[in-house]
Amino acid sequence: MFEITVEDSFAAGHYLRNYQGKCENPHGHNYRVRVTLAGPELDKAGLLVDFKELREIIKQVIERLDHQMLNDLAPFTELNPSAENLAKYFYDATRDGLHQSGGDRVYVKDVTVFETDSTTARYSE
Repeated sequence: MFEITVEDSFAAGHYLRNYQGKCENPHGHNYRVRVTLAGPELDKAGLLVDFKELREIIKQVIERLDHQMLNDLAPFTELNPSAENLAKYFYDATRDGLHQSGGDRVYVKDVTVFETDSTTARYSE
């Protein structure tokens, strides 16, 4: 099985509903997102997916979230914008982006969201 990984970052604010503690108040993070794709075969160029293509898919998601209050954006108007839910959001968006670009040979293995340098949430299926 082949794997490739791309990392990017963005800054955003959020607060957690139904939480008692400091994080119930609006605050911000400099998030890092790590997306790993996997697949059993390479294309004719010897690539699983061009890093550039994966970066572009992630960039489109980040552009929507960067320097925003996450609680004001769907689906986070209803869904708590926790690191765990952000990881699934990036997972789903990457999967959809790959599908639109014809990436049927590969799948999203996992997504890790770094809320801080030492705290992460990971989502996979």
